[in-house]
Amino acid sequence: MTNLTDSGALVRLAFQGLKALHVDADEVLRQSGFDPQNLYKANLRTPFSAQPQFWKAAITLSGDPCIGLHLAEKMPVYKGQILEYLLLSSPTFGDGLKRVMNYQRLISDALHGSLTESTTPYLTNYFAHHQYATSHLAEAMVLGLIKAFQAATDGAFKASKIVFNHPPNTDLEEYQRIFQCPVEFNAKSFRLYFPESVLNYRSLFAEPQLLNVHMQVANQHLAILEQGDLIKSVRSHMASLLESGNVTLALVADLMDITPRHLRHQLQNAGTRFQTLLDDLRHSLALRLLSQTNEAISEIIYLTGFSEASTFYRAFKRWENTTPIKYRISKQIKDA
Repeated sequence: MTNLTDSGALVRLAFQGLKALHVDADEVLRQSGFDPQNLYKANLRTPFSAQPQFWKAAITLSGDPCIGLHLAEKMPVYKGQILEYLLLSSPTFGDGLKRVMNYQRLISDALHGSLTESTTPYLTNYFAHHQYATSHLAEAMVLGLIKAFQAATDGAFKASKIVFNHPPNTDLEEYQRIFQCPVEFNAKSFRLYFPESVLNYRSLFAEPQLLNVHMQVANQHLAILEQGDLIKSVRSHMASLLESGNVTLALVADLMDITPRHLRHQLQNAGTRFQTLLDDLRHSLALRLLSQTNEAISEIIYLTGFSEASTFYRAFKRWENTTPIKYRISKQIKDA
């Protein structure tokens, strides 16, 4: 999967943690390529590839080489999210934890965690596209996870040992102060150990009917992400066919190794149509080429997959209520 994204809850929590540390949180976000006003968007997802820029900016503006750990120490508990509700409405913490594992993509597309049950159970995980994962992200997420688990179990969850697969960012005493358990580094893989007994912790808020509702909501959120994957894939295949001038449902379906009927049905479930996606792709490409390049109009017609100039001009009139030439001139004047 390309273009991995994280839940907007993560950047909101980090933002609050930075504020609590008196770091210019708005500037950290801006240096990460993120508009702070977008924090208020519903269903917010942020690019996982922006993680290195975020942590670089956080270190620079805070002067703290261990910013991930200290940010997580100050940030609020991960609450009010569907995964918390799954934990609380499950009969035991162990039951809830297993359910949450099925929906971890709601936290991040890059996150791949698993639970190993034994006399000393542990959680482990790795990040897809690991070149964007940083030690600061790992430390912040682990501490955030521990705080969320403690809140869900009324303090019963305690880490017994944490093993990171990166070098320490500060003195070992600081890690032990914050995590309150032994912490090791430079291992082959990350592990968070905890007592077996906590898996049997009974939730005071367990409610079968509510659990079913929460699972339905979690499945709906997951379906939205999967529909987004479908649309990205279709658009990618469309883009590869544009210059041929022959972009059809059948050709794209063949590239995706599914039937045209199945693709049409999937797009319908995602609330869109093939022709709508193709039109949007051509529209955005035409605007970008006209405003950001000096390509001749004839070349833009070819690149956007139109076989005739008249068809392109009619489409552009429908999109922008002007001609391509007038649009380009208006952008040049505006940018001058």
